[in-house]
Amino acid sequence: MRAAVLHETGQDKLEVLDDVEAVGFGPGKVRVRIRATGLCHSDLSAMSGVLPQPAPFVPGHEGAGEVLEVGEGVTHVKAGDRVLVCWLPACNNCPACRRGQNHLCLTGFMNAGTPNFKRATGEVFGFAGTGTFAEEAVLDAPCAVPIPDDVPFEIAALIGCGVTTGLGAAFNTAKVEAGSSVAVIGCGGVGISAIQGARACGAAQIVAVDPVASRREAALNFGATEGVAPDELADAKRRLTGDEGFDYVFEVVGKSATTRTAYETTRRGGTLCVVGAGAMDDQVQFNMFELFFDEKRILPSLYGGGDVLRSYDRAVELWRAGRIDLEALITHRVPLADINEAIGQMRSGEALRTSVSL
Repeated sequence: MRAAVLHETGQDKLEVLDDVEAVGFGPGKVRVRIRATGLCHSDLSAMSGVLPQPAPFVPGHEGAGEVLEVGEGVTHVKAGDRVLVCWLPACNNCPACRRGQNHLCLTGFMNAGTPNFKRATGEVFGFAGTGTFAEEAVLDAPCAVPIPDDVPFEIAALIGCGVTTGLGAAFNTAKVEAGSSVAVIGCGGVGISAIQGARACGAAQIVAVDPVASRREAALNFGATEGVAPDELADAKRRLTGDEGFDYVFEVVGKSATTRTAYETTRRGGTLCVVGAGAMDDQVQFNMFELFFDEKRILPSLYGGGDVLRSYDRAVELWRAGRIDLEALITHRVPLADINEAIGQMRSGEALRTSVSL
C-alpha cells in the first residue's frame, strides 16, 4: 500500500512509497482503511525532533476511515464501521483512568514504541502508535472510535486531535466563564478551536494573536473579536483590560518565549492555559515571588484535558447545532502525493488545517 515515510529525524520532506505494509493485526486489534487525515503541527514537530518519535516512521495521528477487519475480542466495532483514530486511547484500568483522568493514560504511549508498519528494508513506526499518512493502519482496538454516519471523514479526522484539543482547553481545562476576556497566542487549527471554545463558553472579548495576517483575519470568522500581531499584544492588553491583563490566555505555540509572554499578559488571579506541545529542552522561567504574589493559575492541557470520548461527542453535537464551524477549518485539501506541498503550506502559516485524502 501507499504511505508517506520519514526516513530520518530532521529531514524536511516525506517520501511517498508504495511498498509499505501494515503489520501487527491479531487479537485486540483493528485494521482500518484510512480515508482522510489532518496534517497537524505535531506531525512536523515529530519530523524535526521536537517531539520524540523513533524513525523511520509514518507521520499522522489525526485520521478517519472504515474498519476492514477486527481481531479476536473486539466487539465495539465491526467490518464496515466508520471510525476516527484516537491517538491517546484509555485503558480504563490504570490509576489515571480510575481517577477519571483517562486523557493521562499512558497505554497509548507504551504501544507507540512497537512498529506497526514494515518494508523490505525493515520495520517502520507509526507516529504516536498510529501513522495515518497511510492507506491502511493496524491499531489497538480503543484507537478506533465509531462515528455517526452524518460526520464526513475529513471532519471526523480533525475531531480526532486538533478540534478536541482546542475546544477541550477552553471547556475542560480553563473552564472559560461567560463575559470574560481571552487571548489566544497561536492561531493555527488548535488555536482556532480554542477560540471557538471560548466563544461557545460566552467570552466577551477574544483576541487572536498570530504573526501571520491571514490567520488573524481567519480568526475573526471563528469568533475572535480582534486580531493582533505579537508586537501589538501589549497595546491590546492596555486598551481592553486597562493593562490589568486578560482573564484567560491560551498559549498554543509550544515555546518558552510565548509562554512567558502569555504569563505576563494574564491578569493577577487569571488563568494561563498551556496547550502547545514543546521541546523537552526548552525551559521557561518564573521567579518564586511572582508565582506567589500574582496567584496566576498555570494549567497545562493535554488533548483537551478531559474524557476524550465525551469530548468527541460534544464536538459533533456543537458542529451539528452550528455552534462551531469545522468545515472552514480545512483551508487546504490535497491527495497523499502532494503531502510535501501541504507541509510547506503548514510551515508558512498558509493553512489552518490541511486535509489529506487517501
